[in-house]
Order: sequence, then structure tokens, then C-alpha cells
Amino acid sequence: MVEARRPTVAVVGGSGYTGLELLDRLARHGEVEVAWASSRSEAGRPTPVPGVRFTERTEADLEGLDLVFLCLPHGAAVPWAAAAGAAGVRVIDLTADHRPGSGREAGVVYGMAEHAADSVADASMVANPGCYPTGVILALAPLLEAQMIDTARAITVSAASGVTGAGRSPKRELLFAEVHGDFRAYGLGNGHRHLLEMRARLPGAGLLFVPHLLPVPRGILETIAVPVGADVRAEAVTDVWREAYRDSPAVSIAVDEAPTLSDVTGTDRLILYATDNPGLAPPTLTVVAALDNLGKGAAGQAIQNLNLMLGFTAGEGLRCP
Repeated sequence: MVEARRPTVAVVGGSGYTGLELLDRLARHGEVEVAWASSRSEAGRPTPVPGVRFTERTEADLEGLDLVFLCLPHGAAVPWAAAAGAAGVRVIDLTADHRPGSGREAGVVYGMAEHAADSVADASMVANPGCYPTGVILALAPLLEAQMIDTARAITVSAASGVTGAGRSPKRELLFAEVHGDFRAYGLGNGHRHLLEMRARLPGAGLLFVPHLLPVPRGILETIAVPVGADVRAEAVTDVWREAYRDSPAVSIAVDEAPTLSDVTGTDRLILYATDNPGLAPPTLTVVAALDNLGKGAAGQAIQNLNLMLGFTAGEGLRCP
């Protein structure tokens, strides 16, 4: 009996933090074959996929693939995406180059697997969501749809991420000696590029987004002050989430206590939690979203999109204990 051909995939820019995490998941994915992984700086060195070493590649090497992941620095994915399209190769772009707000969204599906499964399954090109927007959008979109949010008031998102969110390229301000024992806000004045992405997926909601740099390697914790109607309670929010994400292997709902970074670090899970603030007027709920910026916020989400695009089981290759 002839074994069916497994779809072939490749990773462009595989030696960054996101690329390495993606390759690790692909190595454990039982349904695809990794044809190659590119890196100029690491050419010749082994990847997390047994038998596959990093090599230098050009757009011409896309021919014959079923799908390619783009894990390049922001701004470098555009020519690769165009070449893949011309070669009939499907694309999952993990950069910001084709996300909402980029000006290049035409013909691209925003790859929030829990919200657009059918569109992702049929897509030629998917823009993998950013790490901060993943938690914010998955937390708030169902509440906005259920008309639980008081859109006359702003939602405040205080978010903190580990240093791997800034990539693997050396930067003095991200050295251990610079960040250890410190904690700082950045992108103030609603200046972070991820805000455009959030606004596009949460129409009608006013957002104040304040990101922070945590002196830890990885993980994101988002604490969100959500203005709600007088009759909205955390229990109802939890019920809405449960219904919205009942089929997702990657979204969990906490009830007894808020999630911590250690609950999600190294996994592809997002954990959501909501609590009331009795006596506060006007009424405001506190929502907490925890995820790994390299997992559910990047590589794990890309694997979810791969599974949808190629018709695999939803949880294949994911780290969702």
C-alpha cells in the first residue's frame, strides 16, 4: 500500500524566537513534512526538526511547496508573499506586513482561528495575529458582539510582555543587565502598532492600550478594565466565553482565580478570567488574559491556522496541556 504524500511546508526566517518555536511544533506535527528552513546567520546549523538544517534560500525555492510560513523581520515579508502567491503556494505570514493597519490587507484573511475558521480554511494567504491583539481580541470580541460593553466609555488595556516579544536581534536595551530588576511602559500615547490591529477587529470600542516590558523571557499578561452595562456580571461574561470557545483547543476559561504567566509559559493556551468590582460606578469589570507571546501569540496560532488550511485535527501539533 502506497503511503499518501504528506503536505510539504517551509519556514522563511526560522532562526528567530518565533521561527524556532514554530519549527519545534512542526517537528512534533504528525501530518506535514518540513522541506526546508531558511536562515542566513545560522546556515548549516541544525533546526529543531530532525534531519533539517538551516540553509540560505531565495523566493525561487518556494516552487513545489504546499505552504510557507514567513517569520521574517517586519517589513521583509512582502516580496516573499508575492512570490509565493505567484507560485501557487499558500502563506501564513507571522510578521505585521499584512495585518490590519498595514495597508496590504486586500485578499488576506486575518488568522484568528477561533473567529474565522471557515475563511482561514479557504485562504491562500493568512496574516497571523500579533501577540498583544490575540489576548485582547479573544477576550473582548464576544463581549462586544453580545452588547455587554458600554462603548460610550474607553476600555483600558494594561499589558506586559517578556523580552522575546522584541525579537532575537541583539539590542542593548534588552540585555539582561538592562532589564533585570526593572519594569517599564513603552509605546505610550496609543503609539503601539498593535493598536491598529485591535481597533480593526473591535469596531466601535474605544481603546487605551498601555504595553509594558517585563524582565522575563516570555509570556503576556493583559489586565483589562471593561466598562459594562449596569446588569452585566462576570458570571455572564464567563458564560459568553464558554459558548464562543467551546470548540477551541487553545482557549481556557478560569473561574476561581486569575491566571498567571506560569500557567501559560511554554504552551499554546490562552486563559481568560473575569471578575466584578462591586460598588464601582460606573460599572466596570476586570478581565485578565494570559498567553505565551511565542505560543498562542505566534507559533501556536500559526499551527492552528495550518491545521485549518490543510484540513487537520484542530489540536494537532499544539502544546495545550
